[in-house]
Amino acid sequence: MTAITATSFELGRWSLDDLFPGSDTPEFKTALEQLEQALAAFESRRDELGPDVSQDTLMSFVHDLEAIVKRIYRLYAFAALRFTEDTQDQKAAATQSRVMQLYAQVQNRTLYFTLWWKALDDETSDRLMAGAGQYAYFLQEMRNMKPFTLSEPEEKIINVKNVTGRHALDMLYETITSRYTYDLEVDGEMQTGLTRDALMQHTSSPDPDLRARAYQTLYARYGDEAPILGQIYQNIVTDWKNENVDLRSFASPISVRNLQNDIPDEIVETLLAVAEQNAGVFQRYFKLKAKWLGMEKLRRYDVYAPIAKSDRKFKFEEAVDLTLTSFNKFEPRLAEMVEEVFAADHVDSEMRQGKSGGAFCWGVVPELTPWVQLNYAGRARDVSTLAHEMGHAVHAMLASHLPMLVSQTSLPLAETASTFGEMLLIDHLLATEADEGIRRDVLFRQMDDAWAVIIRQIFFALFERTAHDMIKDGADVNEIAEAYMENLKTQFGDALEIGEEFKWEWVSIPHIYGTPFYVYAYAFGQLLVISLYRQYQTEGESFKPRYLEILSAGGSMPPVEILTRAGIDVSQAEFWQGGFDMLEEMLAQLEEIPVQN
Repeated sequence: MTAITATSFELGRWSLDDLFPGSDTPEFKTALEQLEQALAAFESRRDELGPDVSQDTLMSFVHDLEAIVKRIYRLYAFAALRFTEDTQDQKAAATQSRVMQLYAQVQNRTLYFTLWWKALDDETSDRLMAGAGQYAYFLQEMRNMKPFTLSEPEEKIINVKNVTGRHALDMLYETITSRYTYDLEVDGEMQTGLTRDALMQHTSSPDPDLRARAYQTLYARYGDEAPILGQIYQNIVTDWKNENVDLRSFASPISVRNLQNDIPDEIVETLLAVAEQNAGVFQRYFKLKAKWLGMEKLRRYDVYAPIAKSDRKFKFEEAVDLTLTSFNKFEPRLAEMVEEVFAADHVDSEMRQGKSGGAFCWGVVPELTPWVQLNYAGRARDVSTLAHEMGHAVHAMLASHLPMLVSQTSLPLAETASTFGEMLLIDHLLATEADEGIRRDVLFRQMDDAWAVIIRQIFFALFERTAHDMIKDGADVNEIAEAYMENLKTQFGDALEIGEEFKWEWVSIPHIYGTPFYVYAYAFGQLLVISLYRQYQTEGESFKPRYLEILSAGGSMPPVEILTRAGIDVSQAEFWQGGFDMLEEMLAQLEEIPVQN
């Protein structure tokens, strides 16, 4: 097992030295020069391509392209990770803008190869892919985009446009919202300068008034800024339509993401439809939770309210230990991988002003240990987040044996290891926690999290679909906000009272800005993992090789094929309904517990 010091588990910043010591260093300058040399060499090979190209020539192009991708990914990741450390740092922002511009140049200067490959007839491309080995799916994915590809000059214009267009708007949104701070009275004392993550920990407080004030404080700020943030969103959506629907002729805005995920439209529509039909499961759950909280009806402020009052905080070292122990019980190799992330000093765990909110994991290139961002506040929910993000890291590390171009998994499978890791942690907590009140709260929190990851994300996706249509027809920001409120009313039915300020929740959701229609991947992954975890509970040791095979496949084959090999058919509504049936079983178990309040 990797040797790490005790200080490795302390709250703090990550180190980016495994990428670059800084943007003004000789190493960074050398990387830029080497990238330019590689690009120039790649451009000089253009005349080698033709309809009769040999297998060896094709693969030499693929390998050269992969080397270029690795170089730009290192530069891009350094700039982006440095920016998330402090979104108010102007030098970091300038470096990210510079590298994004360079990224567009890389796309344009290598574009001739991808356009040549897409233009080949099927007979030739099939012949060449037959000998491509592990790179076959990378080549096939490019071919999938053939019907939606424009001419080389048009593609170059779009790449350049995106730097100062959609990508710049998303970066502007991140810069604006990351500088927000909040003041909130807690236990009679005014806490000032809170980050969003620090503010939101109070939404799971046992104090109902504090929960309400926390949400009201958050959405008062976003509501005040909605005219600006909403306009940014309108322009991102319009750009998405102009490029993908009008120019590329995709059937719909969501079809763009579906093809990028390599998931047929029909499967996504089935998932959305089944999930929407099962919103009543969670409406029933929230009515039960109201009884436990001694309330006639929950308010939207109360969805994360704890069933058992507990002031328990988990030290960061304790959270790490819980994650390592739960992973180790399943498979020791996974715990060792988590230790490697800490040993590499690739974890940024502390909350601080200016730091990007939320949590993520970034596996930059296969040979480097992933980087993990957290905003750790000591709640049980933060422990789950740690396990979640370390699941992502494990996923990337299990696929690190694959070539760069096929190592990164598609979005629909990207949540598999992360959600599974959370469930391992929950099982461990339930097995070791002596406090019955906390155990009950863990059980209820499982349903809270299932709502947050499945139904909430599905209704975000349904809202996105509505918003894209409305913006196309000229809707203003207030009209979009009213549509979002209707979305909430449909989602919660008569189970919740919804404060008026929640109509501005949509402008606070980064995913719909930076990665349109990303959100259904969460529901896809959660329902998939519910099925996988049930198999693990039933089969025990025999399940593990099949699960690890799914993770180790990375992005080396279509996600549907990866799942089919594991005996899972996601094309059938019955599969998705099976996940909701299991959730309904969990709810029935909770309903059998005598209400205590």
